[in-house]
Amino acid sequence: MQKKILFICLVVMMTSTLHLKAQYAKQDSTYKRWFVGSTMFLLGNLASTNNPGFIQLNLGYRITGKDVITLELKTWKYAWPNGIHPFFNKSYGKPEEEFPGYIREYGLSVAYQRFLWEGLYAELNVMPTWQTFVNVGGKKIDNGFQFFNTYRVGYHIKLFKDRFFIQPSLAITHRPYHTKMPDEFKRLDDKWSKFVFGEPGFHFGFNF
Repeated sequence: MQKKILFICLVVMMTSTLHLKAQYAKQDSTYKRWFVGSTMFLLGNLASTNNPGFIQLNLGYRITGKDVITLELKTWKYAWPNGIHPFFNKSYGKPEEEFPGYIREYGLSVAYQRFLWEGLYAELNVMPTWQTFVNVGGKKIDNGFQFFNTYRVGYHIKLFKDRFFIQPSLAITHRPYHTKMPDEFKRLDDKWSKFVFGEPGFHFGFNF
């Protein structure tokens, strides 16, 4: 149910008829440089099963009309390996792939966006995350650390005279480094790639 809610919302938004010029012109110095926002993945918290307890808060600054830097504070939990695509891989959600408990992560990422043409942008997002491993009884059994990178291409759409914006996107996620997991978690995680291709995203924000 959680996957269906997120995927349907993303498809509806991405196929919206809204298509406004979004690039901030170099000669225009009147646009708002700061913004706060989050992601539509917050809707996953409405799920009655496998609730991720997801929180994300973004604070961004437009260095120029084409260059943007954002800090993203996040926390969530998950019970299946990150290498399983949550939308397109049928192994996600299967009991035989489920961790013997879950992983709670706390991350602070730094994202750099470069606008390429009108609202089209590319983004590099690097996030160190601190992990807590919890067993099926709800007891903490270990701590961990990993780097979680996201390579994203998306489109920036201005709304309500540029007071708000939305950013539908597609991404490749990558875990280039993580500390050793508890054995039962590691056995399942090692079966899957450190990359996930074609992960949808949908950010939104308020300019000020």
